[in-house]
Amino acid sequence: MDSQNFLENHKTLHFKKPKKKYIENLEKWSKKEIKSLFDLSFNDLVYQAHNVHRIHFDSNAVQLSTLLSIKTGGCSEDCGYCPQSARFNTEVENEPLMEIKEVLKAAKLAKEAGASRFCMGAAWRGPKERDLDSVKEMISSVKELGLETCATLGMLKDGQAEQLKDAGLDYYNHNLDTSPEFYGDIISTRTYQNRLDTLERVRDADINVCCGGIVGLGETIEDRVSLISQLANMEKPPESVPINLLTQVEGTPLNNIEKLDHFDFIRTIAVARITMPKSFVRLSAGRESMDDGIQALAFFAGANSIFYGEELLTTGNPSIKKDQLLFKRLNIKTI
Repeated sequence: MDSQNFLENHKTLHFKKPKKKYIENLEKWSKKEIKSLFDLSFNDLVYQAHNVHRIHFDSNAVQLSTLLSIKTGGCSEDCGYCPQSARFNTEVENEPLMEIKEVLKAAKLAKEAGASRFCMGAAWRGPKERDLDSVKEMISSVKELGLETCATLGMLKDGQAEQLKDAGLDYYNHNLDTSPEFYGDIISTRTYQNRLDTLERVRDADINVCCGGIVGLGETIEDRVSLISQLANMEKPPESVPINLLTQVEGTPLNNIEKLDHFDFIRTIAVARITMPKSFVRLSAGRESMDDGIQALAFFAGANSIFYGEELLTTGNPSIKKDQLLFKRLNIKTI
């Protein structure tokens, strides 16, 4: 089947009505089909992605999330892209868990600036029970402000997702990062299956899944195909799919590798939109390196969510004022 006919046959994914809490994904995407999308001419791919986007979403609306590092540095993991690992010599200091009042202060400021979701990230392999009690109180308090809540706390053990759900957690972020084939070149301290197990626990607790990956790690196009295959072929695709462009940080193993062409990043956004038409696709980390034109292309290709605020955990992000000006120029409304 040629690429054009293939796209015509895949304009809309069809879903069964939920029996209970799952919606089965009837449209399974083969790696060959996904690769055929990446192989399209840039204009054809972005055009098709935009058409799919318009079917399922307001094409001129972008969801705003703000991300706060509630526990910074000192992580025992060896993720090669992350400045928070204790194994690397970066400028990030090991800090204790934030006080709840400081988290609430940041959440209030985020809401005043227009964010609708507040995400809390902790540099842990996984939360200990004593830490989970504090995080649950943070979640409940942020929820009371009228914000959606999201957390990224590393690997979850049995029963922990249910505790987070009871506290009012709306979304749990746990990225796959890259393909199963390339994963071992980036991380050795946890397996791909560890990540999938945590995602299963989140689903079983009836929490929305936020799961995506990072491009620009030195991966091949085949790795991007494999990553999209993993995400799109989940029994229920993630409600939120962050696509991150590597932010290189001095002291990490991936600093100074060859940078990814921004058009290849846009291609990944577009393929994510086509294969996961009902998911929010987030234009995530790496926006600081993109000019306004590239970001506008990402929105046209199907991105409809961003992280909003001057900092993403420990790396930079465009200012709120700059983002607001861009939205005004593009006539984009925020949600």
